[in-house]
Amino acid sequence: MKNVAFIGLGVMGYPMAGHLAKAGYQVTVYNRTTAKAIQWAHDFENSFAKTPKEAVEGADIVFACVGNDDDVRQVSYGDDGLFAGLKTGAIFVDHTTASAELARELNDVATKQGNYFIDAPVSGGQAGAENGQLTVMCGGDETIFSQVQSVMDAYAKFSQLMGPVGKGQIAKMANQICIAGLVQGLSEAFNFAERAGLDADKLVETISKGAAGSWQMENRYKTMFAGEYDFGFAVDWMRKDLAIAFSEADKYGAELPVTKMVDGFYEQVQQQGGSRYDTSSLISLLKDK
Repeated sequence: MKNVAFIGLGVMGYPMAGHLAKAGYQVTVYNRTTAKAIQWAHDFENSFAKTPKEAVEGADIVFACVGNDDDVRQVSYGDDGLFAGLKTGAIFVDHTTASAELARELNDVATKQGNYFIDAPVSGGQAGAENGQLTVMCGGDETIFSQVQSVMDAYAKFSQLMGPVGKGQIAKMANQICIAGLVQGLSEAFNFAERAGLDADKLVETISKGAAGSWQMENRYKTMFAGEYDFGFAVDWMRKDLAIAFSEADKYGAELPVTKMVDGFYEQVQQQGGSRYDTSSLISLLKDK
């Protein structure tokens, strides 16, 4: 089995790295909060390192899942960064939802020093990471992708090569655009149904069987009706992702009017103290009126 490293042990990275360990890989982890890395090493009987460089030394594949472009650069560059420790021929797979521009930048650095790079943002949220049911959108070389796909199967139910480096990030942007509009639609429908006196369970049992059905509907309707918003991907992170999508859309002249409107609603949720609420909290703006 390959030796792998995992950089970043947040709500996504911790269980993802755990699935790799359970699958039999030798895993060394790094996290900026060392105590969490120590705990992970204890939980999964593998190793931790105090720097990204130390974590990746000897690894065939290095996975990262951190917060944003700046976070990726922080763990990648410098004397203690992961690029300083990669052995020749190692593959760097970045699961962070970041910009396509950063993906191309990292690929250039990797290529110059004899390494390979795959941008591989994920969808499925915390529950998907914990259950090993993530969807992975990848950009990079087909041969390199084929080498990492079977390893990612430890925590992914599906992975797809979308094209050259950067295309995985662009696919994730499209994913977030879809989710933004969908959650707003669900929020309006559920608020309408509640005010009209419909039974939530009967409603969703019925309309989820038709064209309106979605994962979001079936998995979030109960908490949305209950006004509970602590079930996954936070508003702060959604707004970060949408900002990346807006920037990329400008390059292609692609209009995102509904997405921009929903982003404004998420801003209102933040202003009302809901920065860490999950994305279904859009309904809170309607419930309060």
